[in-house]
Amino acid sequence: MKTLTVTADKDSGIATVTLDRPARLNAIDLTMRDELREVWGELRFDDTVRAVVLTGAGDRAFSTGLDRDAVVPQPNSPYMADDPLLHVGPKSNDLWKPVVAAVRGMACGGAFYLLGESDFVIADPSAAFFDPHTTYGMVSAYESVLLSGRMPYGEVARMMLMGTAERIGARRAYELGLVSELTEPGGALAAATECATVIAGYPPEGVQGTVRALWAAKEASLAAGYAQAPHLISLGNLPDERQAELFAGRNRTYRTR
Repeated sequence: MKTLTVTADKDSGIATVTLDRPARLNAIDLTMRDELREVWGELRFDDTVRAVVLTGAGDRAFSTGLDRDAVVPQPNSPYMADDPLLHVGPKSNDLWKPVVAAVRGMACGGAFYLLGESDFVIADPSAAFFDPHTTYGMVSAYESVLLSGRMPYGEVARMMLMGTAERIGARRAYELGLVSELTEPGGALAAATECATVIAGYPPEGVQGTVRALWAAKEASLAAGYAQAPHLISLGNLPDERQAELFAGRNRTYRTR
């Protein structure tokens, strides 16, 4: 069963990629991970597509990150930790066509692999951003590195360290620069599509070169952060069974700022 919905309008030059597991809050299982990598690869070769809109199905979540039921085998070595979402985003798959994310509902944890590799984010007022890693005894490594280039350090630190106790609402995310536009209720997808339509109308060589240049400005810091991430995760993550206990006993109350 497909976990992505991909539609392409050849007249407008826009492809819409929808994370399509609303019953699971669009959590990314290994099937969706593989489908995303395949889709980004296919879009590299489709010259009729000049811009991409990325969104999630339903109104509860853009994505809640890695599906907790996903079984990810790991080598028995601290030097070879496998992160299942490390190459799930468009830039990681060498796609230099612009990607505009439309967020409605929750976006947390592994969702930042996708949002961090989108070129800009447009949000519905229902959007809420948080990172649960520390609450469940895990190191927020790659997510922290990706968001550190999009928000002030103190705000990224607060989000990552506060875990599930606090969420950044859409208005605050807009004020911090994580979100470039805050729409009326239900308007994020239409606004993202409108922006993508404008961009797709420009000569693609200049657009793609600009995307590549913008990402180049971030690559050095990303590479340095990523180099440390596997070791920090290996050292800091609690055993899986202990993480599961913390998840089962989690406090479901939180504040939104």
